[in-house]
Parts: sequence; structure tokens; C-alpha cells
Amino acid sequence: MTIRGLTLIFLSLIAQLATAQNQPDFNQTFQQTFHQELKKHNIPGGTYVILDNNKITALETYGYVDLAKSQRVTASTVFRLASVSKTFAGTLATMLAQENKIDLNAPVTRFVPQFALANKGAADKIQLKHVLSHSSGLLPNAYDNLLNENWHLDKIISQFKKLKPLCPPAQCYGYQNIAYSFIEPAIEQQIEISFADLLTQRIFEPLKMRDASIGYTAFQQARYTAQPHILHKRIATGHKNKKGQKTYNYLWKGVKVKPSYYKVAPAAGVNASILDLAKWLAANLGHNPEVISPAVINETAIPRIQTKKDMRRRLWRKHLKNASYGYGWRIYQLADYKVVYHSGWVQGFRADIGYSPELGIGFAMLVNAETNAVNKLSRDFWTQAHQLKTKQNTRL
Repeated sequence: MTIRGLTLIFLSLIAQLATAQNQPDFNQTFQQTFHQELKKHNIPGGTYVILDNNKITALETYGYVDLAKSQRVTASTVFRLASVSKTFAGTLATMLAQENKIDLNAPVTRFVPQFALANKGAADKIQLKHVLSHSSGLLPNAYDNLLNENWHLDKIISQFKKLKPLCPPAQCYGYQNIAYSFIEPAIEQQIEISFADLLTQRIFEPLKMRDASIGYTAFQQARYTAQPHILHKRIATGHKNKKGQKTYNYLWKGVKVKPSYYKVAPAAGVNASILDLAKWLAANLGHNPEVISPAVINETAIPRIQTKKDMRRRLWRKHLKNASYGYGWRIYQLADYKVVYHSGWVQGFRADIGYSPELGIGFAMLVNAETNAVNKLSRDFWTQAHQLKTKQNTRL
């Protein structure tokens, strides 16, 4: 090779090195964004984790478990997962179905005989697979208001006989919490073990999710827990940001953990730390096949029903090509990759989790306040991570 050729190669390498050095590290940039966003909204505490190729590339914590600043949030601090719990129930049910221990084609009335609808015979047409995919045909969030009022679950179920379905099963999407919980008696009656014990035996323990648990009592007994906060007041500062938008001060109020949504454990009953969610992500990315087989992972992420409402989400709509629901997981199609995703919101907590099989990455986030900042951070992570992975072919 000529001296001129060697010189050109050398200069090219120097240019590439300079570009890499000048480019801010993705994890460092996202950490700054996360801290800035939580600080801007005065959120008491939060945490997130990023996985790339079965390796934790970032795990960050922010703030405190409560307004009194009694304890800092750590990687082992336990949060309520709210509707992220559905990902565990959907996976467990799929595992049992593939082992021929439960039948997802069975009608829910076989296990919840008191469940009835206003249209005669309509309840008998709803199968377990329909409640797992929110395709039961029921009015969205049916009778969640009674759950918020802490009604007994049996009493709530008795109210369904007043309800007419919006469509036949598998024909329309309607997100549920109470109906989703019907998977619990279905599992317990066929396996003859409690839903909580089975989830612990089949998922928490083999994945070494040491802080994970189910239920109100378990949360109260956990050693390190984040406490819930609701928005007390939003006060305009009288100033605008660089985009010309009004800015606000957010005042949060600490509240007590309520037992209401723990009554629907498959829908909203799981508690866990961010370290636990890192292990859950790794398993769903295929790195623990002895616990969750590739067949189970694939089955839970098959689109079962279109979720057109998600296509209108303000922060996501310009990125989404398609949106659907599987068994306990949402499936978001973004450009040339998909994100298998779920979020959670319950009485002072927010949770967010997702993984991309194509990109080989996972992301989870937990905060102890009811804030929309989680939506923005999640959207930002997935769009920016995709850019970095595809354009530069590098690890996060």
C-alpha cells in the first residue's frame, strides 16, 4: 500500500475517533434527562434500568422514598407495579397453557360462575384468552370505579349482570382490571395452588427476583418500600421555558397505600424493585429459557387485538405504526422494530417496562408519584435508543 493510502486510512480513523469522542454517551445523556425531568416535576423519587444483550448498562436512582426524605431510593427499593403486574399474569397463564395445565379457550364462567351479563348467554362466550388480551367485548375499565371505592370483589362481579357487551369477544378492545383478574380463580381451581404462590414458585424464585411479592400485606412487610404520592397542587411560576411554554411548580402529597387494587392481583397486585425488573426483562429477552421458554415469550407477544386508542397517544402517535395487545403485554410497532411494552398507574405510583426483540434491549422505570413525566421519558428512551442502535450499530 502507498504512503498516500496509509495516510488516508490514518486520517479516516482519526476522524472516526474524534466523532466518537465528541458524541455524548447515551446512558449519561439519558441519566441527565431523567434527573432533570423528575426535578422539574418535583417528583420525590424514582429509578430506571437499561439492559443491552443481557447486560445492565445503566441503573440509576433518584431522590427519596417519601417527602420526609427518610431514605434514599435504591436499586432494592420496592414499588407497586400497578398494571405492569399483567405481564406476569399473562406469562404465567401462557406457561401453564403450553404445559396443558389450563385451557385458555375455556369460558370464564366455568371458574367465576357468578359472572353474568345483561345479554343472556353473553358471559359464557368470553374465554380466558379474551380476558388476557382485553378482547372480552366489555366496556373499558368496567366497574373500576367500584374498585376505587374499595367494594368487595364478589359484590363488584355481581354488578356485571347490568352490563351489555359492546361487541362479541375478539371483535373490539376494552381494557379491564376486574375481568383480567378472572385468570386467578381459573389457575387456582385447575392447579390447586394459590396464584401468588405459583407466581413466586414459577417466576420470582427461579429468576432470583428477591424483592418481588404479591399483595397488600407483602408490600407492608417489605423492608424498603417507596411511598405513594398524588398531585396536591400545580402552581404557575409566571415564567416560560425555551419553547415558550408555561412552567409550573408541582406540589405532591404523601398518601397511604390502599388495598383496593390488590384485590385484582393478576391485574395490579405485584410489588418489585428495579433490580427485579432487570431480571424480568432479561428473561423476556430470552436469556432464561429454563424459566420462560422462547415459545412462551413468542406466544405472549403475538398481537391478539388492535388497540387503536394507543395510536392517538399524544407523545407516541407520530412514532407508532401499529399498536395491539397480546397476553399481558402491549405490542408497539415503531418504524422497523417493535417494543413489547406495558405501563402502570395506581394510587401514587407509576411503572413502565418494555423490551425490543429486534434491538435486544430492555428498559424499565419506577417512580413514587402519579406523573405524566414517565410517558415522555419512555418515549424518549425508545426513539433515541433505536437511533443509536441502528445508525451506529453500537451498544447502549
